[in-house]
Formats: sequence, structure tokens, C-alpha cells
Amino acid sequence: MVRVSHMLGALVELGRHYLERSPAGGDVEALVSGCRDLVSVVGEASGTALAGDIVQRYLALDDDARLDVLKRLDREFASDTEEVAAACRSFLATPAQEAYLDLAQAIEAPRQEFLRRLNMAPGGTAAIVGMRGLLLSRREAGSAGLEYDLLHLLSSWFNRGFLQFERVDWRTPAVILEKLIAYEAVHAITGWDDLRRRLASDRRCFAFFHPALPDEPLIFVEVALTRGLASRIRDLIDAPEKTDEKADTAIFYSISNCQSGLAGISFGNFLIKQVVDAIRDELPEIKRFATLSPIPGFRRWLDETLVDELPVTLAEEDVEALDRGGWQRDEPSRQSLRPALMQLCAAYLLEPGCPDSVARFHLGNGARVERINWAADPSPKGVEQSGGMMVNYLYAPQEIVANHEAFARHGAVAASSGVSRLAAGRS
Repeated sequence: MVRVSHMLGALVELGRHYLERSPAGGDVEALVSGCRDLVSVVGEASGTALAGDIVQRYLALDDDARLDVLKRLDREFASDTEEVAAACRSFLATPAQEAYLDLAQAIEAPRQEFLRRLNMAPGGTAAIVGMRGLLLSRREAGSAGLEYDLLHLLSSWFNRGFLQFERVDWRTPAVILEKLIAYEAVHAITGWDDLRRRLASDRRCFAFFHPALPDEPLIFVEVALTRGLASRIRDLIDAPEKTDEKADTAIFYSISNCQSGLAGISFGNFLIKQVVDAIRDELPEIKRFATLSPIPGFRRWLDETLVDELPVTLAEEDVEALDRGGWQRDEPSRQSLRPALMQLCAAYLLEPGCPDSVARFHLGNGARVERINWAADPSPKGVEQSGGMMVNYLYAPQEIVANHEAFARHGAVAASSGVSRLAAGRS
């Protein structure tokens, strides 16, 4: 079977013979001129060739010049406000199907057609994802319309129906394995030996891919097969491979989104559900699915809450120690504050709607807060974020739907009796 990329390449070469002109020079003005031509060109071959030229010229620019191009696209390829207003008046006067279609056509900015045509070029999808990543990283004025159009189109192009679910192991091509090392966002992979351990027989790694980006994982999850719940991250990352242990639990200990340009497009909930099904099919003896997760917002929440009012009653000396600060960098201080910090962490996670981003992800997928683990992540990042604490979220199949509905509708957080008692100071 001829690969799509090869077909596009052949179409580009064919189109060069029919393309009357391509943007001359490499500056912003010439590139924007080429973008105007791309929106108006009729022939498929010539359009694909021009799109390929634009992608190459855009990628040859530095980030500042690319941002100038994107701002020009936002401004010059926007909807015509007078046409939109006229279409609105027509629809309000006669709200018929034809008037609705005219309004929808007027509202859609020419930017969207430009991006659809650019997407036909070899490397076009990756370039478009990179455009949104650049806009999100800068957050400058003058590009909100383009960022909205990018999100709208990418949400459709990266719909779950187009994604490919694959297991990643040591036989996976090296170009993809290198991406795992680069993209790991929770617990850094220190090299090939570390990666080999994370892909050993008592580990699993799964990822979503897109046909237009075959060598680029969109998101991947690392799983440890253990006996019971894991309470410390180093026990998962540093422990030698276990070939004789009968595992009964799958611990999701790292989920990494790989493409900044796809921020806000959810893959993780689909990925977790598919991983659970894959592990159940392969290993029916695995009966429990849980996480060992960071609590990235706890320290920030605690610092802000101390200014206002703590949600639990603490001893005066504990409040003073927390208020002084510096406790997170001193092991004896942390240890003396252990009961107070554990209670505060439980109260934080059980707040209606939960302010923690990682918690909201798992709670929204139907998990419950199962256990808070002291000294689970002694790394500088773990200590700074949460005083070294981590949490197990448990995915109990018989509870997932009810937990999801309660959290989505009312912000109600499902929790084990142990965590509930801890939040109430009764542990």
C-alpha cells in the first residue's frame, strides 16, 4: 500500500508544474502573500504544492517571525463583520434553513479554509499543531480569533475516532522511544536504561497516535503491575523487575500529554478506559485499577488558604509553622507537621469540585480518592508541590458511572472512608 505521505509528495511535485507562482523570498510579507494565494487557488495539485511551499517557508522562520505571520493571518483572514451583520439581520427576519446556512458561511473566517488547505501539505498537520503551540506559549494579543479557529479544527481532526491506540514496548521504533524520554512530564526518564525498566515485563505503556503524525505520540500512560496499591513512586521507578510476583493491581503512575498545540483537547479519559480494557483482556488476574498521582496544586492552595481561613482546625503551633514557611524544604519540620499536612491535604482533595487539576481529571473520569501517601515523592518537585505526598485514585468499575455523575453534576468528590475520616480529623 502506498503511504499517504508518499502520495502527497507526488502530488506536490506534480503541482509545481501547474503552479503559476509561489511566494518569493522568505520574509513575512512574502509568506502572507502566499497564504492569500492558497485560499484562492483552484487546482488541487497546485494548491497542495503551494501549501507545501508555505509550510517549508514558515518552518524556516524563527519564532518571532512565525508569530508575526500568525498575527497577520488572524487580522487579514478574519470574517467580514458587515457580511456577518447582514446575514444576522436576514436570519432574524426570516429564520429559515437557507438564511441559517448563509449566516454560518458568513461567520466562518477565511482562516479556517486556509488551515484546511494547508493541512493537505506534507507536514501540514504538524505545522498547524505547532502554530497553536506557539500561540499558547506566547499568549499575546492579536491572535485570539486564529487560536479559536485552530482549536475548532484540531478538535475535529484529532477526534477519538481518528486516533490509533498502541502498546509501546522495547520493540517499538527508536524514534518513538526517544519521544517518550523527551515528553515524559511527570517523572523524568533519565536515559535508555530507565526507559528499558519502564517497559519491562511487569510494566506497560500505551499511547494514542494520529495517522498524520505517525511517529509522534499524542499522549501516553505508564502502568506498573503490582501486588496491592503502591504508596511510593521510587518503589515503582527504581525497583528491580519482578518476574515471580503475582500482580493483582495496575497502577497508572504517569500520564503525559506530548503536543502543547493540542492542549484543551481531551485524550486522557479515552486512553485510561482503553488501557483498562487492554489489560483486562491480556491479564484477567488484574482486578484493581488505580493511580499513584501527584498533587500539584496543594502547596499553592495551602499558601493562599493561610491568608484567609483554613478549612480544618489545627493546633496553634502548626498554623504558625505553616505560616512561617520553609517547612517544605526541611525534613524535621515536615515530619512534625505530618498530621496537620495529611488532614489539610485530605480536606483539599475533598473540596466540592476539587481545585487540583490532576484530581479533577481522575474524579471526572469516575475515580475515587482512595488513599493519601506520606513521603511518596521525595524529589524536589514533589516536595515543593505537595510536601512529598501523593494520592491513590481508585477506578472501581461498579462505581465509575455514579462517581462521574456526582462530580460532573454537583462537584461531589467520591472518597474512601479512610480519606473522609482523615479530612475530618478522625484518623
